[in-house]
Amino acid sequence: MHFSHLPQVLEIERRAYPFPWSEGIFRDCLKAGYSGWILADEHGVIGGYALMSMAVDEAHVLNLCIDLPAQRQGLGRRLLQHMIRLAQAANATIVLLEVRKSNKAAIHLYESHGFQRLGLRKGYYPADGGREDALVLGYDIV
Repeated sequence: MHFSHLPQVLEIERRAYPFPWSEGIFRDCLKAGYSGWILADEHGVIGGYALMSMAVDEAHVLNLCIDLPAQRQGLGRRLLQHMIRLAQAANATIVLLEVRKSNKAAIHLYESHGFQRLGLRKGYYPADGGREDALVLGYDIV
């Protein structure tokens, strides 16, 4: 992912989430050198993206999103597998992420790939009328 991809990424982010990341958050992630990836077709149209931070032996998937019309085609699985391979190459021992407790499709994707529930972050996400809990999931690489 490059800064030039942000207009398309932000469009997808806004369509996918009621509380989307701001352009500033994406810019800060790229400036910090986080691992950012896009999936694009032959015309350069982005269908999905992911961002991951890595520190010491831990990788943290910060955002993984597939555009609504491109969902249910295996793109999320493909991006997730790519992020895990990157974490392995960086000698990480675990990949962590948070997911909205209500996001059943994402939870299914992660758990079907071997992620385990590690905990709960109360009130982690903004939600209509308050806050929503997040499940903390981990994938043990070793």
